[in-house]
Amino acid sequence: MSITMMGGVSREELLLVCKESRTIAVVGASDNPDKAGHRIPQYLQSQGYRIIPVNPKGGRILNEYVVRSLAEVDQPVDVVDVFRPPAEAEAVARAAVQIGAKVLWFQPGTHTDAAVQLARSAGLIVPFGICMGETHGALGLGPGT
Repeated sequence: MSITMMGGVSREELLLVCKESRTIAVVGASDNPDKAGHRIPQYLQSQGYRIIPVNPKGGRILNEYVVRSLAEVDQPVDVVDVFRPPAEAEAVARAAVQIGAKVLWFQPGTHTDAAVQLARSAGLIVPFGICMGETHGALGLGPGT
């Protein structure tokens, strides 16, 4: 995978995001191990990141309490990682800005141009079209997913 420049984010920015981030809110986290919304956060958790699952169903995912929306997150978040359909992208972008996230990471097939622009206009770094887990591995920071 070439990650010299993807989604308008340089390799250096991606390295910085992966190295300096500690807490990741996962919008669309799933308790189904067959879904990317479970596998990718599980991998990231195994690499030392704190995962905050976000899912309206609540409950527990990956041994973490699930918050029902980004608005319910009561601690600083470095990255909002998105596993929801593009129709929800702008609402997620607005919520990520509101909670003060530094990065809004749209997994492949989850972004819209308007959502990317909205978040970038607010100063967030916005990778899109690449998987955070795969990118982590491709940057040499772990085995990847």
